[in-house]
Amino acid sequence: MLVSEFAYALPADLIAQEPFADRSASRLLRLNRQTGGLTDASFRDFPDFLRSDDLVVFNNTRVFPARLYGRRSGSRAQPLSAHNPASREFLRGQIEVLLTKQISREPNEWECMVRPGRKIGLGERLFFGDVGTDQLAAEVVGRETFGERRIRFDPVPHFFERIEKLGHVPLPPYISREDRLADRERYQTVYARERGSVAAPTAGLHFTPEILVHMKDRGIETAEITLHVGLGTFQPVREEIVEEHKLHSEQFSISPQAAEPINRALQQKRRVIAIGTTTVRTLEYAARESGRVEPGEGE
Repeated sequence: MLVSEFAYALPADLIAQEPFADRSASRLLRLNRQTGGLTDASFRDFPDFLRSDDLVVFNNTRVFPARLYGRRSGSRAQPLSAHNPASREFLRGQIEVLLTKQISREPNEWECMVRPGRKIGLGERLFFGDVGTDQLAAEVVGRETFGERRIRFDPVPHFFERIEKLGHVPLPPYISREDRLADRERYQTVYARERGSVAAPTAGLHFTPEILVHMKDRGIETAEITLHVGLGTFQPVREEIVEEHKLHSEQFSISPQAAEPINRALQQKRRVIAIGTTTVRTLEYAARESGRVEPGEGE
């Protein structure tokens, strides 16, 4: 299958830059699998399309403000002439770091994308926060397959509190505006709990507390799994043949409390409805050997 087969025209003015104030007001297109018929609806109608014995599975990952702006020390850069008036200013210019996955907690190492990549080499020191009162500092300790870096943060208390203070919400590349404070909650599902994603599982953004209550009132069973959306959502497909594209691993977790009702529904031949592709691929991976969803965590 070729990447070019997926090419289509999408005018920029049709790409929404702001969400609806009412999440459930988004349009919903329903496909009847028996007749092939299409129906225009609103997402608030979603619970009425479910059967009372359906099981709906959500991805409860939570986006954290993973984009950091800071500066580099310039200590590992190529030496410039002392007569170059821009030498020190240039080497210590602004940098952008997108944290995509925590590799280890002790030491605190992360996989990340950096910009400008060609100027941030191994051993480079990175600083985040106001000049003179840096709240976070890190060192580049590795280079990954597609140019990502591995960085090691200096030990600090309350690391994630500092990330929450300094970080920015990594909005998708098709949103051509800076992030705002309101995005910290609006670019989350209402059932987000487990911190770890750099992008929201967008299929779930349309759910509201009222919709979840409506589903519960209808007796519809639910379960939650976790898959933290990582680097792959920002990386372009570089291969023309789709099957040759190498996907980055993502961290997932399925508790026994989630696996049990899913497997019971499968055994009873009931529908298991996965909300979004992140949930689909987690369940498919967990059931790849036996056809039953195995509890556990990994990548």
